[in-house]
Amino acid sequence: MKKIKVVIVEDDQEIRKLVEEILSYEDDIEFVRSYSNGENFLKAFNDITCDVVLMDINMPGKNGIEVIAEAKPKRPEVQFLISTVFENPQYIFNALCSGATGYLIKNTTGDHLVAAIREVMNGGSPMSTQIARLVVSSFTAKPTGGVHDGQLTTREKEILDLLAGGLMYKEIAARKNISVETVRKHARNIYEKLQVTTRMEAIQKVYPKGQ
Repeated sequence: MKKIKVVIVEDDQEIRKLVEEILSYEDDIEFVRSYSNGENFLKAFNDITCDVVLMDINMPGKNGIEVIAEAKPKRPEVQFLISTVFENPQYIFNALCSGATGYLIKNTTGDHLVAAIREVMNGGSPMSTQIARLVVSSFTAKPTGGVHDGQLTTREKEILDLLAGGLMYKEIAARKNISVETVRKHARNIYEKLQVTTRMEAIQKVYPKGQ
């Protein structure tokens, strides 16, 4: 069984140790190593073998949003999962637009954290209930014309609308009566046409002001 390789970037030593302990009990997850700040993580990033990075926002030096924005374009396949105390909508929006795939608050239980790691590897965008409500409410308006009609097919526009609503791939597949893999293919086509690498970058192009 291939294990999900996880890296932790967190300046609080106590939290780092706690998360490491939580991950150590999971047969399908492998803790790779941790970093106490974004600068050290970025220096090592190209040589780290990892699938998921648990990233704090509020760190000395570069914050987590800045670190993700710098790291994600270098290795788009790596998934960044924000873990923070911040519930400010602007922090959330900026983090997701920078390339984060999910956003959890730090009082999330160990079980939920582990489930979120698995979910992000299965194409989902895990978020705490409070965070999901804030994100969904940010995208309730109609598209503002940021994308030319000819760029995306009708189905691709439908998929992007559902992605903007916070739905996971499996939820979109069920709603559209298609396979999860078909949803992934549509998402890849959308990203390629819009010249972006993440869900939130695509949404930002269609909804330029996060409306």
